[in-house]
Amino acid sequence: MSDPGAVGPPPTSGPAGGTPQRLRGGVLGMADIAAATMANVGPAMSFFFGFAFLAATAGVASPLTIAAAGVAVALLGNTLAEFSRAHPSAGSFITFVGKTFGPVSAVTTALLAGLGYIIAMASVIAISGGFVQITLHHYTGIDLPWILWTLLLTGVSVVLMLRGIVVSTKWAGYFFGVEMLVLVVVSAAALFEHRGGLSAAPFLPGHLRHGLSGLAAGFPLAVYLFIGWENSAALAEETENPRRNVGRAVLFSVAIMTVSYILFSYATVTGFGYDTAALGDSPLPFIDVAHHTLGALAVLAYVGGLTSTLGVLIAGINSQARLIFNAGREGLLPSFFGYVHPTRRTPNNAIVTFAVTSLLIIGGWGLGHVLGPDGGRMDPVVFFTESSSLGALLILLVYLASNIALPLYYRRYRPQEFRTVRHLVLPAIGALAILVPLYYLAKPGQPAPYSWFPYVALVALVVSVGYATVLVRRDPTLAERVGSVVADVE
Repeated sequence: MSDPGAVGPPPTSGPAGGTPQRLRGGVLGMADIAAATMANVGPAMSFFFGFAFLAATAGVASPLTIAAAGVAVALLGNTLAEFSRAHPSAGSFITFVGKTFGPVSAVTTALLAGLGYIIAMASVIAISGGFVQITLHHYTGIDLPWILWTLLLTGVSVVLMLRGIVVSTKWAGYFFGVEMLVLVVVSAAALFEHRGGLSAAPFLPGHLRHGLSGLAAGFPLAVYLFIGWENSAALAEETENPRRNVGRAVLFSVAIMTVSYILFSYATVTGFGYDTAALGDSPLPFIDVAHHTLGALAVLAYVGGLTSTLGVLIAGINSQARLIFNAGREGLLPSFFGYVHPTRRTPNNAIVTFAVTSLLIIGGWGLGHVLGPDGGRMDPVVFFTESSSLGALLILLVYLASNIALPLYYRRYRPQEFRTVRHLVLPAIGALAILVPLYYLAKPGQPAPYSWFPYVALVALVVSVGYATVLVRRDPTLAERVGSVVADVE
């Protein structure tokens, strides 16, 4: 059976009876979407705020844990690349799962992915202001509330996104270039200063804290460093030759990020003299290494962190809002989200709704702190860890469904192209790899609020399935619209 959405034109009518609105096609090259993908990963931001916890969990061999996570993410990248080669779509995972399992799964995935990405992005939006507050207080003593900086940076980012995908993607790429330059310079300086004490210990399994259980416990933290690796797929409609370039951009980005994180983690562990207890006690270990190595020039590390948060804001909302936009365009979500600006061809409603909803989540979370038993203010660094963990739990469910879907999709729609290793073995291993961080994020016995997150995810899943079932029964034509807008088919 052939895949009608991949080989023929889309239906002539959208959910409202008109022609589906299109984004501006072919304006991004592979380098553009690769840069946007790595900007979405935000290596400086992710590493600054995530590595201390990872090192405290995995021990000296944290770089080895990151290498294992990089392999797992590359397996997921294979799944995304193969789907994008066959059926490139701004709907990304939503389209891929929906084309395989039907409209109920498409709507369910749209809701889970949308909620997961919005919650995860809320952590980024909060930490953007939090990091400005930390930087200004460190250098000037000024201590303005972080929420003011968060609102300012979010507003600037949204304005850039509404101006058009080319403008916003270029800016995300510039910010990414600055942060990578800073990270590499600080890492190289740290390794040079400690050149007499360099060791292979961080890459030896025997130096994992608690052995394989330490690797497993640190694995979900290492995987989260890569969140955003899937950015390219949602930009398929605006990319030239998306069947080729999306997959290449995904795998190239994962490879670059894996090598980079290994370098940064090795430099940080080395900079702390392989003392993971001290490393775990540091809120920003890479910044401490920069201070020790560069002295006054450590300000560059702060600049790298600031540009990283801006890059993630722009690249993340840009790509993830397009998933919601495509779901609205195809009728999986309200058609309001499927609106495109008539001149700039940007999904304005989806972008603004995505950003505003993330801000509302931050406000609700903060109100919970004020009204809670502690009665304290919300710390953006703590919120970053909490919100990103809950968002990651929902996103990992989408990753898992996509890996399960790939072999079934190719067997059903493209049997002549089915390859056992590429379309069965690799996604199967990828699915098993996803089960590890899912278990550690959902396992019992965690402190609050982490102990609540599995129940939140379960409720979200049940509600999404229920809503999807009702919607499909009310609209039997929904099955025809799932994946109907193919990126390179007008």
